[in-house]
Amino acid sequence: MTLLKISKINQLLSSYPRGSVILSSELEQNGYSYALQKHYAEFNWLTSIGYGAYIRAGDKVDVFGGLYALNKLPCNPHIGGRTALNLQGRGQYIDLAFHKIILFSDPDTLLPKWFREYDWKVSVESFTTNFLPSDLGVIEHQEKEFTVPISGPTRALMECLYLAPKKQELSECYELMEGLNNLRPNMVQALLEKCSSVKVKRLFLFLAEHFEHVWFEYLDLDKIDLGKGKRSIVNDGKYDKKYKITVPKEWLEV
Repeated sequence: MTLLKISKINQLLSSYPRGSVILSSELEQNGYSYALQKHYAEFNWLTSIGYGAYIRAGDKVDVFGGLYALNKLPCNPHIGGRTALNLQGRGQYIDLAFHKIILFSDPDTLLPKWFREYDWKVSVESFTTNFLPSDLGVIEHQEKEFTVPISGPTRALMECLYLAPKKQELSECYELMEGLNNLRPNMVQALLEKCSSVKVKRLFLFLAEHFEHVWFEYLDLDKIDLGKGKRSIVNDGKYDKKYKITVPKEWLEV
């Protein structure tokens, strides 16, 4: 390999943080042709992890490195729900091993094949929804040499409620909300006003009032559309008249 090509590959590698996935399409846009990329792979500078994605040879990547690359694509997913709360040390169930990563993205999003098929050593569960605006309540989380988008605590709890009870245990939502005693009222208000899920809004407000969180007192409930009619979250539960929702019996007996 010529000195010019070695200089070019060194320049390339220095522009990407270690532990991150490198997109073939981005390389091509920056002047590294597909033929040149193949050449780098043949000389063991790059290693393919699937069609359209590379890592630097010898580098170790995890799901966060994959997510770093995904956020350069239109799909733009973020880590949400329980995983996001775990990353922020919130709640009663902190899983430091991260056996499951929960992702949220916009409707009709299809994550690329290389991401879906690569062995990240963790279970990745992906949900597509627009019950909340895609960027509201999303923050940056530092991971190694780069950041990835994750849901802030308020949005993450709402995502847990969105998945409940089929994909997320209600009992866990209950305990997670108990620990969220220092949320920012303006962010809670903004998310509740923009949220399109009546179930999420009613459950969120019920639990917030139930635990007597101080920030609840600063909310303007008149600006939050709670819909009409009754909602039943569990079959064998108790009905709360204020929020017109049937919740687990034990929630009303505490």
